Amino acid sequence: MLDGFVPWPPDFAERYRNAGYWNGISLGQLLADSARRRPDKVAAVDMTRRVSYLELVDEADRIAAGLLELGIGWRDRVVLHLPNVVDFLTTIFALFTIGAIPVMALPGHRRDEIVHLARQSAAVAYIGPDRFQGFDYRALAREVRDAVPGLRHIVIAGEAAEFTPLSEIARAAARELPPVDASEVALLLLSGGTTGVPKLIPRTHDDYAYNIFQCARAAEFDSGGVFLAANPVPHNAALGCPGALGALLVGGKAVLAANPSPDHVFPLIEQEGVTLTALVPTLALLWAEAAQHTPIDMSAMTMQVGSSKFGQTAAARVSASLGCRIMNWFGIGEGLLTHTRLDDPPEIVFGTEGKPLSPADEIRIVDADDHPVARGGIGELLTRGPYTIRGYFAAPEVNRRAFTEDGFFRTGDLARLTDAGHIVIEGRLKDIIHHGGEKVSAEEIEGHLLAHRLVRDAAVVGIPDDDLGERLCVFVVAGAEVAAPAVSLRTIREHFRDRGLAPYKLPDELIIVPELPRTPVGKIDKNALRAGQLQSR
Repeated sequence: MLDGFVPWPPDFAERYRNAGYWNGISLGQLLADSARRRPDKVAAVDMTRRVSYLELVDEADRIAAGLLELGIGWRDRVVLHLPNVVDFLTTIFALFTIGAIPVMALPGHRRDEIVHLARQSAAVAYIGPDRFQGFDYRALAREVRDAVPGLRHIVIAGEAAEFTPLSEIARAAARELPPVDASEVALLLLSGGTTGVPKLIPRTHDDYAYNIFQCARAAEFDSGGVFLAANPVPHNAALGCPGALGALLVGGKAVLAANPSPDHVFPLIEQEGVTLTALVPTLALLWAEAAQHTPIDMSAMTMQVGSSKFGQTAAARVSASLGCRIMNWFGIGEGLLTHTRLDDPPEIVFGTEGKPLSPADEIRIVDADDHPVARGGIGELLTRGPYTIRGYFAAPEVNRRAFTEDGFFRTGDLARLTDAGHIVIEGRLKDIIHHGGEKVSAEEIEGHLLAHRLVRDAAVVGIPDDDLGERLCVFVVAGAEVAAPAVSLRTIREHFRDRGLAPYKLPDELIIVPELPRTPVGKIDKNALRAGQLQSR
């Protein structure tokens, strides 16, 4: 096994294979099988390209051959930093085909995040665009290359400057390749970063294929379906739940949106006949608001809504405004997915996160001492199953805290089970802020704040916001030698940019305080900060 990967125990692996959950076919082979059945059908669409299944597989095979010629191969980790373009799909399948492992970087990640991902994964290569939404990724690549000596190759889609053009790699002659073992790690997803930086989530070909096909089945998504990737496709939901990968594996069509704004996606929905998409609640509400003045017919579409709590009032408002079917989802990159069914009554769809995806998903709701709570009681959600990992990649210390001795993953989410077996998410144990569809670690932001020379102490809280989900509100105690007005929101945001943080981590609000409130045991009292800020509004 790949060093740093924690496999399922042999008896569990045998059980999952015998039950048919794991089929032993790699993701690259599954695409080839899908393409063989419908070579001339449109497979994927972005802002500039439409490709058939035959064209997509041919390009992926040539990129695979070109990567091998470059010296990238089996088990090599590659930071994949492409946005929602067809190049993303051809490149990720090329990596699957040669047994290399893509690390799913988000388009909004900058130097700080990419350097961490490259180091943590021991990546040998970085693949990114030339420019996207006004940002030059080649300049970022230079910084990452200088900071990570083991990064041997930089591949750029577009104008490559001094780097290797992806188009040049794609000119290689395709060749016969040995099959990839489906029990191997296929890709590394990113955790929500609850410890300050993202952890790497190893998903195998077997478990991720099961994840994809079960999600497609739950959403009644088949070869006639059209999936819209409105959010960044490296996100688990847009990638494999069933996502763009699922659209291709079941023979449907993947539509890759450059951004999720209604002005951009509403025409795509009508032009491409979209039948399924996945959104965070804030975007679903934005679309519902836009539909009031930009009429659109979504009656044939299903919308999966998850990532953060989708309240009953908001869910009902979106359903009424857009006219689409709603699937309320709870999901984690580490594995477990729960969802409402398309035939569930409104009180289930709007009031719960549904039932687990797989009959083999095991659920525990426990108290602080890991004792099961009574049915209907609130506790931490623990889980294990055929698509839930047994450990983060190369993180033994984290794994000792994140998993029980018998292999259950501690989600950090507070939940309860209804009498009918539906899961209701009630909150988070971990200090995560849901900011514009992204999960931001308060601990990470506080660390960067404390690195500012004008900051003596700092705390970050999320304040409810209709547009963003939560605003990033930072409380700062200025250094004694500095006048408080010298610390401003502008200087803090500039400081974050200089440190290479993603734009979605920039704070929305800054409050200068003389001291931070503390609990009796000396911890910062964030409840008091949050309550005081809400009262002042």
